[in-house]
Amino acid sequence: RESDHRAWTPVSYTVTRQNATVQGLTEGKAYFFRIAAENIIGMGPFTETTKEIVIRDPITVPDRPEDLEVKAVTKNSVTLTWNPPKYNGGSDITMYVLESRLIGKEKFHKVTKEKMLDRKYTVEGLKEGDTYEYRVSACNIVGQGKPSFCTKPITCKDEIAPPSLDLDFRDKLIVRVGEAFSLTGRYSGKPAPKVTWLKDDIVVKEDDRTKIKTTPTTLCLGILKSVREDSGKYCVTIENSTGSRKGFCQVNVVDRPSPPVGPVIFDEVHKDHMIVSWKPPLDDGGSEITNYIVEKKDAHRDLWMPVTSTTVKTTCKIPKLLEGREYQIRIYAENLYGISDPLISDEMKAKDRFRVPDAPEQPIIKDVTKDSAVVVWNKPYDGGKPITNYIVEKKETMATRWVRVTKDPIFPSTQFKVPDLLEGCQYEFRVSAENEIGVGDPSPPSKPIFARDPIAKPSPPVNPEAVDKTKNSVDLSWQPPRHDGNGKIIGYLVEYQKVGDEEWKKANLTADSCPETKYKVTGLTEGLTYKFRVKAVNAAGESEPAYVPDPVEVKDRLEPPELILDANMAREQHVKAGDTLRLSAVIKGVPFPKVSWKKEDHEVSPKADIEVTGVGSKLEIRNTVHEDGGIYSLTVENPAGSKTVSVKVVVLDKPGPPRNLQTSEVRSDSCYLTWMEPEDDGGSVITNYVVERKDVASAQWVAISSSSKKRSHMAKYLMEGIQYLFRVAAENQFGRGPYVETIKPIKAIDPLHPPGPPKNLHHVDVDKTEVSLVWNRPDRDGGAEITGYLVEYQEDGADEWTKFQTVPMLDCVVTGL
Repeated sequence: RESDHRAWTPVSYTVTRQNATVQGLTEGKAYFFRIAAENIIGMGPFTETTKEIVIRDPITVPDRPEDLEVKAVTKNSVTLTWNPPKYNGGSDITMYVLESRLIGKEKFHKVTKEKMLDRKYTVEGLKEGDTYEYRVSACNIVGQGKPSFCTKPITCKDEIAPPSLDLDFRDKLIVRVGEAFSLTGRYSGKPAPKVTWLKDDIVVKEDDRTKIKTTPTTLCLGILKSVREDSGKYCVTIENSTGSRKGFCQVNVVDRPSPPVGPVIFDEVHKDHMIVSWKPPLDDGGSEITNYIVEKKDAHRDLWMPVTSTTVKTTCKIPKLLEGREYQIRIYAENLYGISDPLISDEMKAKDRFRVPDAPEQPIIKDVTKDSAVVVWNKPYDGGKPITNYIVEKKETMATRWVRVTKDPIFPSTQFKVPDLLEGCQYEFRVSAENEIGVGDPSPPSKPIFARDPIAKPSPPVNPEAVDKTKNSVDLSWQPPRHDGNGKIIGYLVEYQKVGDEEWKKANLTADSCPETKYKVTGLTEGLTYKFRVKAVNAAGESEPAYVPDPVEVKDRLEPPELILDANMAREQHVKAGDTLRLSAVIKGVPFPKVSWKKEDHEVSPKADIEVTGVGSKLEIRNTVHEDGGIYSLTVENPAGSKTVSVKVVVLDKPGPPRNLQTSEVRSDSCYLTWMEPEDDGGSVITNYVVERKDVASAQWVAISSSSKKRSHMAKYLMEGIQYLFRVAAENQFGRGPYVETIKPIKAIDPLHPPGPPKNLHHVDVDKTEVSLVWNRPDRDGGAEITGYLVEYQEDGADEWTKFQTVPMLDCVVTGL
């Protein structure tokens, strides 16, 4: 019977053994049992158990825990998890015991100090690089069960795993305005990656509508009550020391479109229909516009009438109008997600009205240069007929007559580049529109502009330097910028900075207070060192600064003279006769040196203008002549010393007259002229000589050679018996010099002279008493035909020659030897 019942229940009617198995009992309940013996006579008394017996399985120690796994390893900790044993020994698990063994040791040591029922434990305080094995045992009221199987050896070190990313969303997501959406996924990596959300490359920040939730394994970005501005390319990036992974989603938050863009343009107006046009919505709601809905309304009624709901173009014909009535047009845009708010036109009367176009608005002028400008205007109302041409006119501001800039048509462009402007002149422009009815009124004149290249900021000043200093001031000098930005240089700004300070102070507050390329900075402190810089200023603004190369110590100084030669003294100077000679140099020295110019160690010509300024000196000779050439020297001297520089000046001019003109070898039809080169070649190579002749009875000279480069000439084609004068002039690249003439005239006749010696005399045969001789004719016959040859002989060792005979031929046999 159950312990809380009084009624007994039979288990078996006949049991012949001294034991019995009672089945069908309820686990956990308490029972009493009794037994009676029975024979053929009958049943004896029952014997009852003294204590109640609780029905339950026999209690043993638990089985070993299962699935002992290492979940995380760092350089000083190990995290393990396990599952409970399959059988708890018939009693609840009261605790788990985790043990570890250092590899190399024999014994396991208990890791857990207190009762532990959790099936996850992190062992901390380990030594980096050590290797351990772990096992875990379960305990119940009976005791500690068998340990689990050991883990593999685990070395304490930080685990590294590259990031991995598993996203729950696709590449594209479409969301209706007002709805919420979320982007979720899972990730992993060791060490734990950093999670970053971006939208169009900008970091997403949480606000009232934007929520970001990140756990060690999951990530989520949620947007509540989405709006169109939430559309964009979303990117989630997970990154740790081993790398990074990215996921993308193009989110398009869609809505009905915004209204079409007005105003509604009445392209054509007639008595029974109109043609209107408009511009598409600025925002199509994220979905392509499928159609426009167009409605019309009589301005004096409240009823809107449909025109069309299927047009996809931004233009529409409004039919069935009553002449003279005023109408309004209403236009909606529609996409897959709804219909926009309407665009409503102004009132327009239905009637035929063709007229010339309206005057355009005042044109705008841009891209002005010294000879052109671009005129830009807006299209005016076309008067009911399409505009076919624009007429652009110009006039100088002070003039009264407008001039058409081109006869060519200008359409459909609403801008035109006007050429052929005069640099520096001030112009105004106006525009008229033309249709088939005629030319409309001109626009108001544009604002006046000057025809000149646009002004840019100038380049920095050139070569700023400190040219002088005192105990409280420094004199600066520089050269103008190489580029003035096409604008006049207003002046210069000078700034100084005490060495060691960061602040630059202005020496002059405005550029126009320093219009020249020099400035004296005052109010400085003696003994301190300063830096200086200069900026050029034009109408466009300030240039980049140009710095004085070295810092300047403010103190009185004594410096020896120094000359910085300009280009016109850096080498030999050539100047053309009649031009101006300029020699100049920058002079330094404290006190400012005394300046003297010399030519060949003598005073320079009185015609020379000498200018001495506080920074240099210049010598200038106008209308130079050849005599102005020579060695010029510039000497500067002060108590600290002196310095001299020299430059050779060559005045380039026509050459002087040739020298020593001589005539020789006069014949009846020619004579031979020779001369020497001029003492002065004019500073340039003699290119040729000009030779002329003149009959003494004539006043006119006749050129016989103008290209000879030789210093001799054979004057041919003379007339026998005529007396001639000759003259010669030299030429160089700068012109023809003066002529030199023969002193006396010569008469063209053949002179008579003894002939020249025979040539190539030699013997051709020799005998004991005679010699055979031959020779050649002489080079010159002395002006007459040779009549014979005189043959003489001389005995070796004798002083006298003996005449043999005169022969007419070029050979002779000398006998009697």
